[in-house]
Amino acid sequence: MKILKYSFLPLLLVCVSFTLAAQGESNESNETPNKPKPTTEENEQISFGIDDFFKEPLVQDAAYEKVMAKEKIALPYDHIREADVFWSKRVWRVIDTRAKKNQAFINPNQPFITVLMRILEEHPDVEIFTDDTFTERQPVGDLKSRLSSVDTSMVYDFELDDYIQKVVVNSFNPVSYSKFRLKEDWLFDEETSTMVTRVMAISPIRDVINEDGSVRGQEALFWIYYPSLRPYLCKYEANMNDNDAIKMTWEDIFEMRYFDSYVMKESNASDRRISDYATGKDALMESRRINKEIQNKEQSLWEE
Repeated sequence: MKILKYSFLPLLLVCVSFTLAAQGESNESNETPNKPKPTTEENEQISFGIDDFFKEPLVQDAAYEKVMAKEKIALPYDHIREADVFWSKRVWRVIDTRAKKNQAFINPNQPFITVLMRILEEHPDVEIFTDDTFTERQPVGDLKSRLSSVDTSMVYDFELDDYIQKVVVNSFNPVSYSKFRLKEDWLFDEETSTMVTRVMAISPIRDVINEDGSVRGQEALFWIYYPSLRPYLCKYEANMNDNDAIKMTWEDIFEMRYFDSYVMKESNASDRRISDYATGKDALMESRRINKEIQNKEQSLWEE
């Protein structure tokens, strides 16, 4: 009998363990976790009112089904070791959409600014910042107010028989964004003996208007971290060439550098822009000098 009693002891312990585990799982499922609940603002779907630029046709609007852009993925960059970087230069560029080569950026059917906004709407993992130092994140929920503009004007009031100040809030207008800034790194990789270009950030630019209607300057509304944006840019086609069978995506545009731009700043000890020490034709010549210097650097490094 003693042998029989002790033989049932391990089985009893196993049953007790399963019972306790089941009770623990039941209690755990009933308990409310101590995690903060997402706020209504976090759950709210951000919309910039650009749905009209992304309407899909109700039928197949082509002689064949186009799936290339939908299935395309951005290939990862080659790894670069710091020890292999023999020379590097950081520059800031301006893409002026008024240039002939940049007409795709202001395509009336789907301007580039709407592509950026749609990606920010659908992909919260894209990182955006208040400036190009990447030290302060820009909440997506605040972008709607930043994209709209507020104009003030003096209007004559017949009841008061005097001029009064009237504030007009202009909603987001894709046509008003005719310039974009790029922050990019140029470097010479000794391992592959090639000059490598990496875009680090993109920013839409808007004119700052004074009360009298004159343009006071320009401001970068926010900065999008390009490595987090790149996987989604390859999903949107850009109308860049005349061959409809071979469409380039926006990721192709930036990786193949199929755009026209000018340098507004290069890394320097004083952190000065070209406009801080040159204007007019002199500023244009300085921009071209920096471009030429970068282009000639690869050849000079080969000679060394």
